[in-house]
Amino acid sequence: MLRIRGTVGELPVDLTLELDESDWARLGSQFGVQVQAAQPQAAAAAPVAKPVNQDDALWQVARDLLRKAGQLSGPELLDQLEGLTGSAAAGKRLLVRLRHSSDVKVLSGGDTPLYSWIE
Repeated sequence: MLRIRGTVGELPVDLTLELDESDWARLGSQFGVQVQAAQPQAAAAAPVAKPVNQDDALWQVARDLLRKAGQLSGPELLDQLEGLTGSAAAGKRLLVRLRHSSDVKVLSGGDTPLYSWIE
């Protein structure tokens, strides 16, 4: 389930979407995340790499969002994560998880922290 809150012009918007595996795969592909569907031949040959649950899928999309951007300010990244999750609390959890990720460098100079993806 994905919740999206915000406004369109002056109109408030509060949407709740239920997504199945194929929907998550399409959403992930928009951010460059590869989610493989199970195929009968491949299932016997090798394990399939796909998100186990919604939290894993959101984590992959959050990582890819920062990777593609290269660098984002804390408030800008939090806004995007809140939009992605539909919840301020869930967006903050992803932000904290990114802060502690070995793939992310956080610079605390100035008024806001800068989150940078490490290649």
